[in-house]
Amino acid sequence: MSDDADEEFALLEPDEVEGVGDEWEEIDVSDTEADRIARRRDREFSQFKERIKDADQFKVEASVFDDATFAALYKLVQDGAVDAFGGPISTGKEANVYTALGGEHAQEILDSNRGDSADREDASPAGVEVAVKVYRINASDFRDMRDYLDGDPRFSGIANDKGAIVQAWVRKEYANLMRAAKAGVRVPRPIAVQRNVLVMEYIGQEERAKRLAEVHVENPETAFEVVREYMHRLYAAGLVHGDLSEYNLVVHEGELVVIDLGQAVTVHHPNAHEFLERDCENVANFFAELGVDVTGAELYTAVTTPDED
Repeated sequence: MSDDADEEFALLEPDEVEGVGDEWEEIDVSDTEADRIARRRDREFSQFKERIKDADQFKVEASVFDDATFAALYKLVQDGAVDAFGGPISTGKEANVYTALGGEHAQEILDSNRGDSADREDASPAGVEVAVKVYRINASDFRDMRDYLDGDPRFSGIANDKGAIVQAWVRKEYANLMRAAKAGVRVPRPIAVQRNVLVMEYIGQEERAKRLAEVHVENPETAFEVVREYMHRLYAAGLVHGDLSEYNLVVHEGELVVIDLGQAVTVHHPNAHEFLERDCENVANFFAELGVDVTGAELYTAVTTPDED
């Protein structure tokens, strides 16, 4: 993928999960502990809120955070998902992403995903870096979000207001990341979710992970085979990414990583077929320009064809 490296991309092994494409647990979008903390407004929470509001990295954005957002950050610290907040990675219309030092809970999750790490020399050091994605409720386009939520069997009876829809969206992103990881798709590992805040593995701790569109692909055939297999695994796990292209695939330590799964829908969504066709066209067009002999229709067939027993 780089000018001085001839990298082969290894596929992850999927977890042993039976029936992963058909069983769907309903996702709870009722009030969270963060909402209860925000209503209670005790002294410790109020002090935490003032510290965060006064921190340099939050000064510009703090005006769009409501009390429950600060309470979500507070609860994530209490739960060991985050120890300390860092600077912004990206800011957007719908969400801001920050670096942070992960707490004990984050440490356990990320190390467990590297294998049984209790005695491993390469277990992550204390204070592993994580990404904190904060959805901005007042700025999010909840009407577009609603289009991706309606028809999803995991949700029912979502109130038609921004707060409820954004909270459902964030929990959907967390659930999608969990399901993709179990299916053996390399994604940022989800760590915790609280109201409109998602904590996940930070891809690119040593240096910024580059999007596939930004790098020189030395072996397009190998890269394409990995992307095709990940799309197939997602589909077999009951998910369609819905916005997949060279801009939502990043390169990290010789791995291709699928990102931005917030809009991913289940195969039962009324627009799943249309979304998958679009994903296949985007991916096929990108790799065809690199010399890979593939069309969107051929990729669609490969993605949707069941594995032989």
